[in-house]
Amino acid sequence: MCYEIVWRIVDPMSTASSTSAASTGPISANPASIGSRAPAAPRARLDWRLRFAALSLIWGFSFLLIKVGTDGYAPFQVTLGRLVFGTAVLAVAMAVKRERLPRGVRTWGHLAVAAFLLNALPFSLFAYSELTIPSTLAGICNATSPLWGMALSLVALSEDRPTRVRVAGLGIGFLGVLTVLGAWQGFHGLDATGTAMALLASLSYPIGWIYVRRTLAGSGESHLSLTGAQLLLASVQLAVVTPVFTSAPTRFPMLPLLAIVALGALGTGLAVLLQYGLVAEVGPTTAQMVTYFIPVIATAAGVAVLGESLSWSTPVGAVIVLVGAALTQVKRGA
Repeated sequence: MCYEIVWRIVDPMSTASSTSAASTGPISANPASIGSRAPAAPRARLDWRLRFAALSLIWGFSFLLIKVGTDGYAPFQVTLGRLVFGTAVLAVAMAVKRERLPRGVRTWGHLAVAAFLLNALPFSLFAYSELTIPSTLAGICNATSPLWGMALSLVALSEDRPTRVRVAGLGIGFLGVLTVLGAWQGFHGLDATGTAMALLASLSYPIGWIYVRRTLAGSGESHLSLTGAQLLLASVQLAVVTPVFTSAPTRFPMLPLLAIVALGALGTGLAVLLQYGLVAEVGPTTAQMVTYFIPVIATAAGVAVLGESLSWSTPVGAVIVLVGAALTQVKRGA
């Protein structure tokens, strides 16, 4: 890809490039179907629009689930649980599709870095940020990832040449960020640390994407295999860090625990599988449009379910951010 919108939660392999993502088709082929036997009848699939809507809802509600999870557990524990349950879903999918984990020390080394930049670090930062900022603000901060990606790609990716439209989108997008944060009021009533953590989490995604593009694109392994290994490594990283910075919980409140399970199984595991299917069926350009629905759903969920307050600058700024992000994705000659 020519730095398309960075995917939210997690998966650096699904659109390593526009060409490869659009041309690879399904995640993997079943070896048993290759040979003299007649091909099996195609299974009925849920319409892609319904899967697109489901993915938007799942990722949009993820910020609410993080907020609920941190009400009963430490942020690192929320992130660890999210990664463990997400890895479990992908492990089942790999078993069903008879996929194997990738081989090669070099590949695993790159995946360890990708796991940190695209999973362990941003997931933890979002969890910590929501201790002090509303889930609505965290969801909108997440929408700045394409803006960070555009800015970084101009420096790190020589083939990503800037255009006036894309540069204008970058400026408009960051103007939207300032609007969300209420810059003209001196950021009054805003927790600077929590907001900075959410913005750093959003910045971590494009940094990880660029690293993956330079090191793992064209590795020959399937997307499902690479991402399953990546989530496994991220789980190991959090399993090492969590006991150092947190103590074992003495009680297990049920609602936050259920939120963590849903965050991992749905918001990380199932969402990745839905994403794969959409990219393979309709291509990355259409599939990536889910990014624009996430902050809208996150804001609606935070206000309706959690009762979070909402000033006029938040939705107005969010719209400006999304317009800017959309402009940064306009390709030369489009």
